[in-house]
Formats: sequence, C-alpha cells, structure tokens
Amino acid sequence: MVDALSAVFQRPNFLAFVIIFLWGFYIMVTRYNLVKKLVGMYLVQTSVIFFLVSISAKKGATAPILLSTTDPVHAINYVNPLPHVLTLTAIVVGVATLGVGLALCSAIYRRYGSLDEEEILKRLE
Repeated sequence: MVDALSAVFQRPNFLAFVIIFLWGFYIMVTRYNLVKKLVGMYLVQTSVIFFLVSISAKKGATAPILLSTTDPVHAINYVNPLPHVLTLTAIVVGVATLGVGLALCSAIYRRYGSLDEEEILKRLE
C-alpha cells in the first residue's frame, strides 16, 4: 500500500488525470442540464488527452527524424510519435463532438424550451 502511494506522489500528473476524469464523469452522471453534461464530457476528453501527453514525455529524447541512414538507430534516443498522433486525433474528435453536442442542445432548446433532462423526458411521455 505504501509503495502504491509513493508511486502516485512521484507522478502527480497521473493523479491529476484521475481527478479530472472522475470529476468530469461525476458531472456527466449527476447533472440534469444538457450543457453541463457536455462540460463533463469535455473534461473527460481533456483528461484523456492530458494522459496521452504525459505518457509520451521522455527526458533527453528527440523527434524520430533520421538524419543519416548509415548511423545505427537506437530507439531509446527517440520519442514515440504514436501518442502525439493519438492526441491530435483526440483533439479533433473532441472539438467535433462538442460542436455536434452544442448544436443538438440548441435544437432541443428550440423544440422543448428547456435543457433540463427530466423536463424534456416528461414532455416526451
């Protein structure tokens, strides 16, 4: 147990990831306003992006660009580009999802006059 706690405090970025993720999930589950649910979803997406950025950090590493083909390649000297690509993809998907969600909230508000989930469900029955 002590080892787990010391590992958490040695990497505070992972603790921040968990806190932001759980905070966003809590907002999504407990709030009835649809825009607040979108904010919670955005926090979850942002925490995943933060996690990808924090696992891709490597001290003393460089971009994976080979300057010469004759020198031997040592993978320890280069940063893995996959987390960076996934981060860019996650940012694009997050912005698109948020935009579509806000457009749907706008259409729901025009139709039902409210963004409260319970009130909308009562009107649908």
